Amino acid sequence: METPHIRIGKVRAVEAAVAAVVALGLLLWWLLPIGETQPPRGTVSFATGVPTGVYARYGELLQRSMAKDLPDVDVRLDSSEGSVQNIKRLVSGDASFSIAAADAVAAYIDQGGKDADRLRACARLYDDYMQLVVPAGSGVLSAADLKGKRVAVGQKGSGVSLITGRLLKAAGLDPAKDIEPVAVGIDKMPDLLRQGKIDAFFWSGGLPTQAVSHLADDFDIRLVQLGDLVDELHAQGPTGRHYRAAVMPADAYPEAQNGKAVRTLAVANLLVTTDRAEPGLTEGITRTVIGSRDRIGSQVHAAQLVDLRTAIFTDPLELHEGARRYYRSVKP
Repeated sequence: METPHIRIGKVRAVEAAVAAVVALGLLLWWLLPIGETQPPRGTVSFATGVPTGVYARYGELLQRSMAKDLPDVDVRLDSSEGSVQNIKRLVSGDASFSIAAADAVAAYIDQGGKDADRLRACARLYDDYMQLVVPAGSGVLSAADLKGKRVAVGQKGSGVSLITGRLLKAAGLDPAKDIEPVAVGIDKMPDLLRQGKIDAFFWSGGLPTQAVSHLADDFDIRLVQLGDLVDELHAQGPTGRHYRAAVMPADAYPEAQNGKAVRTLAVANLLVTTDRAEPGLTEGITRTVIGSRDRIGSQVHAAQLVDLRTAIFTDPLELHEGARRYYRSVKP
């Protein structure tokens, strides 16, 4: 026959077990969406950018990390013209995830783009720096000096093209009349400059951009300051808030800068998806983005700037549900 003491002990043991089950249930409810018990699986299309650009290289390295962290997810990379085209692919369903500059996202929203309200962010990544590259002996000392010149301005669907148009207007130039625009990407810009077929090119990318570094190895180039245009950009409207004054450090392109820093502007890149993406998948990809920073950063310097503390600042987009869940799980 059990004594009252033994019976009380058993009751307490049962109560403790029930409490543990409840606590576990609450934890799973907090971390997992209802009905989601299996690890993410399936095929994911990831839109990157032009070959030799930072988007493309970052995407390749991120794909490798995701293969380890999410073995049941087949990540397929799709090259593109850049941010503007990436956003269109997302809303059309042709891409599941992409990288896009914050100003391009803001422009799409401000213009009332189709399904703009469905766009969501996973993380703020690294900043793109606007780079105006000319031959070392060029007389171009500012964007205003480009009048009458042949200038590569980026492909139509690129963020480069978007920023370039705004920069030229800020410099008092009409992009359609005052220069001879050449709509090519960073995969072709260096060779055209080397061959004398263009006088300058604009590029927006992380530092250093491999294509610019390689150009500087065998061709004398110079980076033109753009810092004098920041205030004018801010005056162009609300989307101007996404540009900040920045400095390219002297060691970004040592051969091109003669040991001098160059004033310019920068804009944040975001990892973007839509509300159609599964929360578990989005959480997993966000975790890989943050966790792979050092591995990717050893080969893509710009990725070293991916930071858990700033990743949640994804203006003008709100975080995807899955991304929010990840950040909650690692919150101190």
